[in-house]
Amino acid sequence: MIIIDGVSDRPIDGKTPLSEAYTPNMDKIASLGINGIMDTIAPGIRPGSDTGHLALLGYDPFKYYTGRGPIEAAGAGIELQPGDIAFRVNFGTVEGNGNVFDKIVIDRRAGRINETQPLVNAIMQNVKLDVDFILAKGSGHRAALVLRGNKLSDKITDTDPKVIGKKVKKCRPLEDDEKARFTAEIVNDFMEKTHRILENHPLNKERGKKGLLKANVLLLRGVGKAVHIPTFREKYDMSLAVISGTTLIRGIGKILGGDLIDVKGMTGSKNTNIKGKVEAAIRCLDKYDFVLLHFKAPDEFGHDGDFNGKKEFIERIDRELEPILNLDFSRICLILTGDHSTPVMVKEHTADPVPVIILHEGVRVDEVKRFSEFEAYKGGLCRIHGMDLTNIALDLIDRAKKFGA
Repeated sequence: MIIIDGVSDRPIDGKTPLSEAYTPNMDKIASLGINGIMDTIAPGIRPGSDTGHLALLGYDPFKYYTGRGPIEAAGAGIELQPGDIAFRVNFGTVEGNGNVFDKIVIDRRAGRINETQPLVNAIMQNVKLDVDFILAKGSGHRAALVLRGNKLSDKITDTDPKVIGKKVKKCRPLEDDEKARFTAEIVNDFMEKTHRILENHPLNKERGKKGLLKANVLLLRGVGKAVHIPTFREKYDMSLAVISGTTLIRGIGKILGGDLIDVKGMTGSKNTNIKGKVEAAIRCLDKYDFVLLHFKAPDEFGHDGDFNGKKEFIERIDRELEPILNLDFSRICLILTGDHSTPVMVKEHTADPVPVIILHEGVRVDEVKRFSEFEAYKGGLCRIHGMDLTNIALDLIDRAKKFGA
């Protein structure tokens, strides 16, 4: 399963980055397979990358999704325990006077800083709370935070205002409950203590001298409580390999009991090693039943509103997919799709359906010749739900179980 994150768009003057991209290899896959469009979750529901990927792997996000935090934490290498409270974290930049909650967020990604491990180390070494905590670096400007203790609740608000130009939000309880109040107090204490350390850290002072944005605040969102999810092996009796440089997708692989495959130069961004990831995926087919290959950058270009950047990166992916066409599709079932749309005109995830191709011996090949939003809907798959995708593939490879006599 190849997932191009945020691949599809709404048209601008009748064009999208995908429809304008030169993609002979994806088009070849389209011509050999069966095509359709897919509502990753349901029509009109805007998927997150987390809920979208859960659905594509056949896990009902309405049942198993408690928040992005636990997934991000697992992807960052934190071994979660039942009851842990986890958050997604951005290193951001604030300016102003007073305490952290008086200050204005001027960049939610601190200039897309990448080298944050010294900042993480300083926080882990110097911050003391009334509960245990773990902060771990994620990809790029991202990190993950886990609070661990007996009196904690996930019924609290974020501290990330989610837009620039607004103050850092104070964490508040969502329930009139002692645990929720206590957890909110812990989070606010953490926010202030970490801000003081980050503001005075040598790395940030050096960034300031160079005219770079300081990573002087941690913005928390996506809070959730760790819960048990059946592993991929338990659900399908299949082994799973995940190839992604994105912490969130690695986290999904981790919580589903899959193996995370490391590739040199894999970053989860536009400078990732596309060729190395494709080569690793092909090698994994000899060892694993199911291989998930994920590319993040098109989603980032969509969020940035960069039409040409998204188009060119899709073309880069396509050039490296040529070896995929040499696979034995009587043995291998190939799925090519996205997890959601991230239109450059919206700069956010939308519920617009994504194109999907399934290529395997025995599929009812249709007349679609291009991988694009404007062609996929003409294909034989018609319009499907993301939750059905893995089941369709399992049926094609004779791993589906009969329902009834």
